[in-house]
Amino acid sequence: MEAAMAITTKFCQKELEEYGGCVVSNPTSWQEKCQELKLRVAHCTSSHPVIRKIRSDCGSEFSVFERCLQENQSSAEACQSHLSRFLTCVETVDLSGVAHATPQPS
Repeated sequence: MEAAMAITTKFCQKELEEYGGCVVSNPTSWQEKCQELKLRVAHCTSSHPVIRKIRSDCGSEFSVFERCLQENQSSAEACQSHLSRFLTCVETVDLSGVAHATPQPS
């Protein structure tokens, strides 16, 4: 997880900061108001092999978490258990061989 977060931050810091700022500024309507920024983060991260591997291995856990967020837009805390399951999955992803790979154009 730490390696993936470090890579995400390294390659997508600007996008992450803008999206995070939008979410904080719009606690009850972030899902709607921050959609474009969310897509920019997704586009940025989709080009890195580590992120691709995590998406491949933990995609179903992330989908459940994301669906929970959509259903509980005014209370993201309701999705904590889904986030925990996703993060637990991420911790089990074998990143050997991809951790130092070069991002591919998307």
